Amino acid sequence: MMFVRNLFKTNYSGEMKIFNNFTLPNNYKHCALAIGNFDGVHKGHKKVLNESKILAKKNNLKFGVMTFEPIPYIYFTKKKNYRINSLSQKIKFLKNQKLDFLIIKKFDKKFRNLGYRDFLQKIIQKRINTKYIFVSKNFKFGKNRLGNTVKMKKLEKEFKFSTLVTEPFKLKNKIISSTKIRKLISQGEIKKVEKYLGRKWEVEGRVLRGFRRGRKIGFPTCNIDLKNYIIPKNGVYAVNVSCEKVFNKRNGIANIGYRPTFNGKNLLLEVNIFGINKNLYDKKIQIEFKDFIRPEKKFKNVSELKKQIKLDIKKSKK
Repeated sequence: MMFVRNLFKTNYSGEMKIFNNFTLPNNYKHCALAIGNFDGVHKGHKKVLNESKILAKKNNLKFGVMTFEPIPYIYFTKKKNYRINSLSQKIKFLKNQKLDFLIIKKFDKKFRNLGYRDFLQKIIQKRINTKYIFVSKNFKFGKNRLGNTVKMKKLEKEFKFSTLVTEPFKLKNKIISSTKIRKLISQGEIKKVEKYLGRKWEVEGRVLRGFRRGRKIGFPTCNIDLKNYIIPKNGVYAVNVSCEKVFNKRNGIANIGYRPTFNGKNLLLEVNIFGINKNLYDKKIQIEFKDFIRPEKKFKNVSELKKQIKLDIKKSKK
């Protein structure tokens, strides 16, 4: 949680204003507001955001998003590996959608105990004075998740807002959802994930100090802790790698797993970046997943492993 607390203290620049509470300047009130987790900011989310943006522009209103940190599901279940993207990535992807503002509400004990009626009255009406609210059909909110779109509709006149329930986005008659994307990632279906996101799935993290085994066998790797990301299918992937202020989008291969040839115990993401042989410890890197190459496998010895890595690199370069 330290990451979240520190991020909340950061000052952001740019056209999209970020608020960490419901105290908005008057010129951001009386707005069009989309509410949700927006984990992944996938094509379904973009449909909601585009509809919100069009209505806001038509009515000369500010257009914003309210999201929650941590994701309520993680808060309640304590599940570690769940996210499609980190909070900093979510901010980046939402910024690309040209919002006027973003509210990142800390999801804590006090907020979870706020009743759905109090949320609509004290926050939506009095604090933000929202004119239009965009939510998905299955949106639930308030203490014990008792609030839903039906109750929102009934309270519209009393609290002076309009609810717009967005229809799910479909691709070849299949509904795109964050749940579906998480499942595809866990199955190694990276190409399908790219179609659903509208971009390659990527993770980010700082390079850790490891046992330097990759360097010893001729394939130096950068090791990354996946932290709260959904765990992809264990195995080898073709990837693009970028490192802030060092290089941008170099090809490489990544292995996700436990390194069974070396009797590894901890799950790790290891990346071999083609043409880069620099010390990147503590540097922040972004890894885009392009394709799944093969499942993780235990080899009889290091010599067999090296042969397979050479084949993996050859296949990845294609």
